[in-house]
Parts: sequence; C-alpha cells; structure tokens
Amino acid sequence: MNMKHQTLAALVLFSIGTAFGQNIEPIEITEEWLAKIEQLAPSDPTVKSTKNRNVLVFSKATGFDHWTIPHNNEMLKILAEKSKAFQVNVGYDISNFEAGNLKKYDAVILNNSNPSGPDRDLFADLLRQNTTMADAEITKKASEYEKNLMEYVSGGGGLMIMHGAITVQNNSKTFSKLSGGSFDYHPKQQEMHVKEVDEKHPLVQAFKDNGFTHVDEPYFFNNAYFDYNFRPLLYIEADKLEGLKKEVDNNTVYVAWIKKHGKGRVFYTSPSHNAQSFENPELLQFFLDGIQYVVGDLKADDSPMK
Repeated sequence: MNMKHQTLAALVLFSIGTAFGQNIEPIEITEEWLAKIEQLAPSDPTVKSTKNRNVLVFSKATGFDHWTIPHNNEMLKILAEKSKAFQVNVGYDISNFEAGNLKKYDAVILNNSNPSGPDRDLFADLLRQNTTMADAEITKKASEYEKNLMEYVSGGGGLMIMHGAITVQNNSKTFSKLSGGSFDYHPKQQEMHVKEVDEKHPLVQAFKDNGFTHVDEPYFFNNAYFDYNFRPLLYIEADKLEGLKKEVDNNTVYVAWIKKHGKGRVFYTSPSHNAQSFENPELLQFFLDGIQYVVGDLKADDSPMK
C-alpha cells in the first residue's frame, strides 16, 4: 500500500439510509478500502502521456456536503499514482481560481463542490465565508472567478465535473453552456442500469457494451442541457425510474457527456454519489479515460449530438 495514502477514517455522522429509498450508507476511508480501490484501479492508461499532466481537484462545498468528497480525492490519487497519467493537487481555497493559478494546471476537476441555495454561486459563497468584502464587491469578484474558469477552458484547459458539481454556478446561463446543462432535480436514490449511448465511442470502452448497474441519484437537467451541445456517453431510461416530476423526451436521460468549449474540453459524469460505485473497475477506467480526455491525451469525438 502506497504510504502517501493516509487513512482518513472519519466516520460521517449522518446516514442516508431508507430516507432515499435504498440502504446505501456512508463508509469509512480505511486502509482496507484504499487497498481495494488500488487493486481495482487500472494499471495502465489508455494513452501513454508524453507530458507531465497536472490536475487541480477542487473539493470544497458550501451547500450540500456529499460524503464521497474525501473518497473521490483518494480514488483520484490512486488513479493518478497507479496509471502515472497525471498528478493530483487537491485544493479548497478560492484563490485557485485566480487566472494565474489556473494556468498551472492541464485540467480542473470539480469534486462535488456544491454551492448553497438559492443563489447557487460557489464563488460568492466562498468569498462570504473567507472575506469581509461588501456584497457588491463579492458579486463582482465572484463574476470574475467564473469568467476566469470559463476563459481557462476556452483557452485550452480541461474541466471534469463530478456529480453535484454541475451546480457550481447553477443559475448562470453562460456557465450552463460551458458545462452542458444545469441541475434541475433528482428523485430518491435508487438502483439504475446505466447504458452506453454509442458502444463504439472510445470513452465508454471500459463497459464492454454492457453498461453497469449501481445505486445513485438520477440527476435531471435544464438550461443548456436541452441544446444538446455535447456528445453523450451514458444514459438511463426514464421509465425505469421512480419519482419523476416531468415528462422526459425519448425516455432518455443523459448522465455523462463530453464537449468542446473553445479550445478546451469538458467531461461531466453524474455517477459518483456513492463511494460503493467505485468498487466497479470499469467505472474507475471510465473516470481515468475521462481525465485523459480533458487533459488532452485521449482523442475522442466530442462533436455535438445530432
């Protein structure tokens, strides 16, 4: 076991339990869990990188605090160290979104960094928590951070958005166009069969045309999602789900996609609400392939869907 992975055995104090329809409870990060993920993680990247890829994993939430945030950090560290495809830098400070700091990285991973409601503005939340700036100054500076991130991606940077982090700037129409959509709602946690949109696409080869089944929150989206300005990778069938509030076009809910934004690349993956899902080696391979796409190593068709 690599000694860089320190045990983070902090038991989460709340339980998801049956309130969400499935008995999926938080698990501790133990040496045993880390060893299991390390064993299941892919040894070799799909593409051998000739560059030293540097990735920021931003892991600070101000709203709903997903218990998997520290698990995601450890899982991503394992993927990085075992594959040698990239290096992980975990960040929590808003200064990471200064334009000069973003330039240090080939990609940014937003790790369930949910803001609070109703504003749904992570940057404004962080400024309120960590500065004494007046409201008008916060609004201006938060807009600057959003612009910095968008210009970073359009200039050639990569962005991976994990699960709830799609809400980072959820009320911003321009950010919605960058990310491919905004969060609308989710029914209760439930078992779902996630399927490949195109089994020949290089970013879903891990699933071998079988998809996968796991317990997760089925996310539904609005705003730019309905422009379909992305290349969808994974979907779920709406009529197999419980708790829908709205009709769904073509019975299809896309839960992972990639897209171009200027010269940069964006990868969104809704699967990652429960750390138990990481015990599927195919999902770990999918995450690694997505990271290789956003840093620019793995080439794939990211043209918008027809």
